Amino acid sequence: MNDHQEAPPMTEAVERGRGALHRLYDWVLGWANRPGGTWALFGIAFAEASFFPIPPDILLIPLALGRPKRSLWFALVCTAGSVLGAIGGFLIGTFLFASVGQAILELYGVTRQYAELGQMFNNNLWLTLGTAGFTPIPFKVFTIAAGAFGVAFLPFIVVSAASRGGRFFLVAGLLRLFGEPIRAFIERYFNILSLLFVILLVGGFLLVGFVLPGH
Repeated sequence: MNDHQEAPPMTEAVERGRGALHRLYDWVLGWANRPGGTWALFGIAFAEASFFPIPPDILLIPLALGRPKRSLWFALVCTAGSVLGAIGGFLIGTFLFASVGQAILELYGVTRQYAELGQMFNNNLWLTLGTAGFTPIPFKVFTIAAGAFGVAFLPFIVVSAASRGGRFFLVAGLLRLFGEPIRAFIERYFNILSLLFVILLVGGFLLVGFVLPGH
């Protein structure tokens, strides 16, 4: 058999991974039309903050569109689940890093970058963790690393709640105000907008450091 007739093992693994992610995506989205969707949102938000690959926004959006008057309640449920999941990730990093946390980091291919997170936390915990909580960056990587590097627990909870809540309430608030017409915009541009928000936030920190005397 010619070489070009055989798919490289890496290509096959990538295709299987994409197929598995697509099935997970469909499974998460399917909860929007089932009883117990709110509980599913809580559970998925919890899992995503510690190990699960699909963000809870995928379910939050159709739930909020289906019941606009309860959109902020869904955002609160999503935030609560995510913060509790962040605590779960923190505990994995603190007590189970060698047996569980390391495997999760390897699964997401961030083992090399992990070593840099300790210094990032030391430099600016609020900005580092807040960026991860608000943007598409896998939050679970940061929650596990925070536990492994011994980040102070109370600031960890405060930043996690603020960043996750900011993200989910922004999505739910836009959906409540504008309804279905805003859905395509959010799904297409939310990642870009969240990254722009963080760039502006970083710019604000740099500006403060430049303007204040003694810096």
